[in-house]
Amino acid sequence: MAATTIMKNESATLHYHPLAKIVHHEFHKAVKGTDFQAVLTAGLELVKKHKAQKWLSDDRKNNTIAKDDETWVFTSWLPQVVAAGWRFWAIVLPENVFGQLNMKRLSAAMKEKGVTVQFFTAPDEALKWLEAAK
Repeated sequence: MAATTIMKNESATLHYHPLAKIVHHEFHKAVKGTDFQAVLTAGLELVKKHKAQKWLSDDRKNNTIAKDDETWVFTSWLPQVVAAGWRFWAIVLPENVFGQLNMKRLSAAMKEKGVTVQFFTAPDEALKWLEAAK
């Protein structure tokens, strides 16, 4: 399925898959601060604009999420994206074991908000799961 590239820089690429309404980010390195927040904010705008319910996080090259970014996610971003209709999250786990543990811990909080979460080792598997999610 063809995706549209929404933004791309040295830190991340953000795609949108219009047929399946999937927001898809790929971090190219450990990302934090304004770079991290810019990707998630742009993705939030896609969820709102297209009524997308699915998000693929390709975090293989990312590491743990900085404490300030985690606070921002839970106090600002998460309430907005859940209210906009986010329901399915496919996570391609970081290669770094500490990043993996961090994402698993954060995903538990997302599950409490009604988001169905699944972990993957490759983005193709994650995309297939999201395409089939109902």
